[in-house]
Amino acid sequence: MSRTPPTIERTVAAGTEASAIAAEVKRLLESGDRDTAAELFGDLVSVWQRRAVRLAYHYLANAADADDAVQDAFVKLYGNMTSYRADLPFDAWFTRILVNACLDRAKARTRARRWLVAAGEDGHGGALDHAVAEGPSPERQLLAAAKWQQLSAAVRALPTRQRDVFLLTHLDEQAPHDIAMSLGMSPATVRVHLFRALRKLRTALGGPL
Repeated sequence: MSRTPPTIERTVAAGTEASAIAAEVKRLLESGDRDTAAELFGDLVSVWQRRAVRLAYHYLANAADADDAVQDAFVKLYGNMTSYRADLPFDAWFTRILVNACLDRAKARTRARRWLVAAGEDGHGGALDHAVAEGPSPERQLLAAAKWQQLSAAVRALPTRQRDVFLLTHLDEQAPHDIAMSLGMSPATVRVHLFRALRKLRTALGGPL
């Protein structure tokens, strides 16, 4: 008799646990018991923290930015818990919130870098501008990557399901079977969404990823 791989068992367990906790947090908030809801929400954070940081880091390639994006995502998550639908997978809902937080963080970082560059051109950048220009930081390495900004924009433009499948496949490194259980679709549907996402991204970027 074949046995379910341990990684899949852990994914199912974590997803089921997170959905159950989220449903209970929603119930407590709706009943007005905010203190107990906040305490239980801490358990939800514990279930998702490691996966969230790993996904955010793969997306932003910077530990500090990844931590900030995860924090932003959890804050937004708590603020929207009463809108959680218990009949839908919690993983898919939170993944969208986290990805949007990562995109917002990346845009803010790009705006900050443009401001520093502009300040340097005006002669007001000083030592800070010199440090940004010379320091071999992970941020500079990320920004120097050939198609990173194009890829971010192209991924964001994907339909929601295609974007979720692409990110969970290539950034969270989940197998189609795991993603199917998280998003509530069949593995075949996951593969179709992934194929369509890759085709659209290749078209948008003008070549292979």
